Amino acid sequence: MSPRQIFITALAVTLLFGISACTRSGSAPTPGLASPTGTVAPPTATSEPMAALVNGEGISVAEFEAEVARYRAAQSELGLEVTLEQASQTVLDDLINQTLLAQAAYAAGFKVEEAALQARIASLESQIGGPEKLLAWQTAHGYTPETFQAALKRALAAAWMRDQIAASVPEAVEQVHVRQILVYREEKARDILAQLEAGQDFDTLAARYDPITQGDLGWFPRGYLFEPEIEKVVFALEPGQVSGMIATQVGFHILKVLERDPQHRLSPEARLVLQDLALQEWLKKQREQSTILLAP
Repeated sequence: MSPRQIFITALAVTLLFGISACTRSGSAPTPGLASPTGTVAPPTATSEPMAALVNGEGISVAEFEAEVARYRAAQSELGLEVTLEQASQTVLDDLINQTLLAQAAYAAGFKVEEAALQARIASLESQIGGPEKLLAWQTAHGYTPETFQAALKRALAAAWMRDQIAASVPEAVEQVHVRQILVYREEKARDILAQLEAGQDFDTLAARYDPITQGDLGWFPRGYLFEPEIEKVVFALEPGQVSGMIATQVGFHILKVLERDPQHRLSPEARLVLQDLALQEWLKKQREQSTILLAP
């Protein structure tokens, strides 16, 4: 794929999923649709059909269907194929999320200044090869200049709100420094526990079973690991204490807390993880507090 093709594909994805992202690669997916509080009333002879209403703000069927087509085309450009059902769910979820984020941004005083909007469009024109090229891209992807600007405004507002949520995550939080012994058979894990109870040194055993890292998991905060049971156990331990055996899908873990710090600076990766969690929690709360009506 040429650099220009990559840019064009990225532009489609950018408009659908926002101008900036605070989530990490491989993060948990956006929360699914909360149970709707009702359904959109059938359209009258003069009303525009709506796919959803978010706190009274409509997402039209025309916009939704166009976004689904754009999303599937963008995925295809990346060599990925998604079904119509998968694309529809992903797009509707994201349009609702973007609408919630944009609504919150405007409520917080954010404004899309016309000069800033035109500067953004000029930047896109420059990247794609001129105004005519951008207009051709809009036409090919089902946009008019007006609907393109509306989508860009919403994306800018949503991105601003995401940035505020990300910025709310502190740079230092409570963290623990942990070492583990990981084995793949329960019998072996029980044998190691017996050795530890008999006085064998934990660090020596950890180095034996992982000579590269000596089992050092480093520092991490709550919410960082994919195994909540491990976090629950280690955050209940004091430095020097050793856990019992913990079974996960990975194997059988025995953990030792080396250090604990109530205000330890987050690594860039850990902060991204917590920012992603903050966004997901924010969206979950907003969905619970919002009136979201879906088309029947």
